[in-house]
Amino acid sequence: MKVKDIMTKDVACVNPESNVVEAAQLMQKHNVGSIPVCDQSGVVGIVTDRDIIVRNIAHGKNPGDTPIRDVMTGQVITASPDMEVDEVTKLMSEKQIRRIPVVENNMIIGMLALGDVATDNRFTMEASEALLEISKQK
Repeated sequence: MKVKDIMTKDVACVNPESNVVEAAQLMQKHNVGSIPVCDQSGVVGIVTDRDIIVRNIAHGKNPGDTPIRDVMTGQVITASPDMEVDEVTKLMSEKQIRRIPVVENNMIIGMLALGDVATDNRFTMEASEALLEISKQK
């Protein structure tokens, strides 16, 4: 099965110049734990709820004054819509990530979360194995 068959297609993005509060509000609105960071060239980063806590709040910074570019992860691992799901779960396991932007022609077209894979009965074992690897300490 291909990534495009189970990915979430309606993906909210945040601009690198947006502040942390705006990203957190988007996460809340869409009930997600991460938001891709995009500009006119495509995906330039990803920010997670954990990034906001660890890289902003825990340092006593004002989230309303902190641009996303200061807390995002810039080295983004992406998937293509035509990749096989089991290939992406292996990648997620190797890189210890739970969510991966799906990109075509440098533009985001979806997101694949480990939860998307786990809810599809055909991939329960792959999702379990990936989660086990991701949860191991580095």
